[in-house]
Amino acid sequence: MLTPLRKVLGETLLPIVDAVYPPRCPACSCSIGTQSGLCPDCWGSLVVPAEPGCVRCQRPMGTDAIGGEIVCAPCFQTPPRHDGIAAATLYGDTSRKLVLAYKHGRKLALAPLLARMIAARLPEFTEPPLLVPVPLHRLRLWKRGFNQAALLARELERLGRGELLVDGLVRRKATPSLGGMGAKARQRALAGAIAARPGARERLNGRDVVLVDDVLTSGATSDACVAVLKRAGAERVVLACFARVLDEAAAPAGGRYKPVPKTETPGAEKAPGAT
Repeated sequence: MLTPLRKVLGETLLPIVDAVYPPRCPACSCSIGTQSGLCPDCWGSLVVPAEPGCVRCQRPMGTDAIGGEIVCAPCFQTPPRHDGIAAATLYGDTSRKLVLAYKHGRKLALAPLLARMIAARLPEFTEPPLLVPVPLHRLRLWKRGFNQAALLARELERLGRGELLVDGLVRRKATPSLGGMGAKARQRALAGAIAARPGARERLNGRDVVLVDDVLTSGATSDACVAVLKRAGAERVVLACFARVLDEAAAPAGGRYKPVPKTETPGAEKAPGAT
């Protein structure tokens, strides 16, 4: 929480900031009332995963799904290693713009907004979980200057949703972009790339973990991370992301799903990288 002094200073300086930098929606650039948030149209265009959903991965199943514990076809065919997915939105036009602005436009001030939306989707834990970001290789971190997943994890800690373990995982080797690769090729590219930091194993042992990233695409990187975390002793690993890429995107009004054009994948747009 902000200290009273910081809060007072923030409230005092806010009118000056607004005068110099008029608030604009980070997705469409139209004028808005405050420095944080979206315009009503962009808020309304975000697609939030709805119920009912798969009990294993929370994939929305549509309004025609049969009641009870539903398992989606991908999870039925290959049960996931993880223990659930908490996605703030499904990847679409507006969430894509926010991811591009945050990660490649370097608008790091979006981190609190994105984290609040992720926090709203997280399940309840008996004890505070460890918040572990998907790691970047040191060369990519040096080139980009920040790990977008680590910033989101830090904001989740500030929101009281867990304890940050920023270096719980390390990426030991650089991997190429996974966009366009088949499942076996992704596995080969990630083989041995991710490991638990030796000093973090004691904290991971027996703990619930929230694995944090900005976007969940193919699931290859997150699957590799989950395997490493569980080998290190993690009890339960939930994936948390701002946007989740599915082959279908929900249409809020009709309750149906429409395919996402193959040319508009995150890899093609250089948005999140395939995780």
